[in-house]
Amino acid sequence: MNARRRTHLPSELVFLPLGGTGEIGMNCYVYGHGPADDRHWLMVDLGVKFGEETDPGIDVVLPDVGFITAEKSRLHGLVLTHAHEDHLGAVAWLWPQLECPVYCTPFAAQILALKLKEAGLDEQVPVKVMPVGSKFKLGPFGLEMVSVTHSIPEPTALLIETEQGRVLHSGDWKIDRTPVLGQGMDEKRLREIGAKGVDVLVCDSTNVLREGHSPSEKDVAERITEIVRQATGRVAITTFASHLDRIATAIRAARATGREVVIAGRAMRNTIEAARACGMLKDSGRLLDEEEFGYLPPDKVMLLCTGSQGEPRAAIARIAEDQHPHISLEPGDLVIFSSKTIPGNEKEVSRVLNNLARLDIDMVTGDDDLVHSSGHPRQGELSLLYDWLKPKALIPMHGEPRHLRAHRNFAESKGIRDVLIPRDGTIIRLAPGPLEDIDEAPCGRLHVDGRLIVPAEDGPAKQRRKLSHVGIIFVSVVIDSRAELAADIELITDGIPAGLDGDLLDAAERAFGSTPKPRRKDVNQLAETIRTAVRRSADLMWGKKPIVKVSVAKV
Repeated sequence: MNARRRTHLPSELVFLPLGGTGEIGMNCYVYGHGPADDRHWLMVDLGVKFGEETDPGIDVVLPDVGFITAEKSRLHGLVLTHAHEDHLGAVAWLWPQLECPVYCTPFAAQILALKLKEAGLDEQVPVKVMPVGSKFKLGPFGLEMVSVTHSIPEPTALLIETEQGRVLHSGDWKIDRTPVLGQGMDEKRLREIGAKGVDVLVCDSTNVLREGHSPSEKDVAERITEIVRQATGRVAITTFASHLDRIATAIRAARATGREVVIAGRAMRNTIEAARACGMLKDSGRLLDEEEFGYLPPDKVMLLCTGSQGEPRAAIARIAEDQHPHISLEPGDLVIFSSKTIPGNEKEVSRVLNNLARLDIDMVTGDDDLVHSSGHPRQGELSLLYDWLKPKALIPMHGEPRHLRAHRNFAESKGIRDVLIPRDGTIIRLAPGPLEDIDEAPCGRLHVDGRLIVPAEDGPAKQRRKLSHVGIIFVSVVIDSRAELAADIELITDGIPAGLDGDLLDAAERAFGSTPKPRRKDVNQLAETIRTAVRRSADLMWGKKPIVKVSVAKV
């Protein structure tokens, strides 16, 4: 831990975000209780985000939990608020560092089990299945998993009670009084919690820029059913693989209009299987595999598929490129994008839409019609939650800087005066007293590179980014015992414009020839001289400074 920034109290309740502030996704939060040198810890959520164009070759980005790993003897457990990737997706990658029990609802446990099995950890991780509404104690933390509504089954807020204060960690939520699945928001319990007193609300900020209230899933279901009823050809609906309410809506719309349902995408299949294992989707009937799509009449089929965020290997992307082995669409067919484009995915989604347009496929998106509703609260829903809980203080979480700032301003306009915008790695005192930034902890990002976990800051992606812009030159030099060339200098380029090789080779040869023999015997110094000369030559001719690697061998 870095040098202390404020005076610590004999015992305090603190909050430490390791992910989930400053960007959408990768939620990871830690609560601490006790004196600074002997805190007990509780982790809430451990999620991932997916690699971006700026991280070539990186599939998944993880939070760096090294700080809490060093404290794991006092880590009492990890509680998962729900089953979305950005809240539980890192467990299978990082649990071996933490080695703590994991607490989650039945549906989240089913999703987690699939990931742990893939990682070979299914017999190692102690997963404690807790029904929604459960109350339990971990060390000094009294916990309650309170039912909320979100775009996945069994989402929960977490009430955290200690001798220093009471915190409501909202998780992801919205207010939907007519959800398609689930028991809905436990407004009665939230009001009871507020009546007893909430010191701090740590709250979802993702949709704070929008006024009013989010449409209900019931409204979306009615509109999707009407659109499907009017369709004359094939209908494909792409949505988040984990959005079971929307999956249920699509299946019911298909049944109401006499269509068979075909599922394409392993992640969506896994969600459906997990739901059925928890007693959900009992009335969904038989769901067909993608191999059966082509045998059904166009007006009797609905395709439910992955790829709403433009993922290049997902079903709808391959269909749009006319490269799917079993599924193709024709002019007059309809694709419904029943999702919101996550910031950063705009180019990928646009590519899929344009590819579908080239095939003359009709499309409906959330910008065109009510085929999607966010799972996060707008300003009207935030106001209601404030009224129910009456928190003394608020910490915005889960959002980009503009969301966190807007949430602070909105909360202050509603009379919550003690608001602090956190940054990943800041330790914030929640109680006793007002919110205060008191310390810092090391934090950062890790990359999943194939099967390996590597640093994000100075890992392979950094070098690949440079390679993608300037290419690379390899120079091989072999010298004999007299420090003369034992063979011709060889030069190999990759990503370098054609026609430069001869000049680059001349530069290497001139650098070698101008180096005195005594200095040639120092192979490292000789390699650096040639490297600098070749790089300078490329810059003069091309205007770019490529990566240059020089190997000097003695024979």
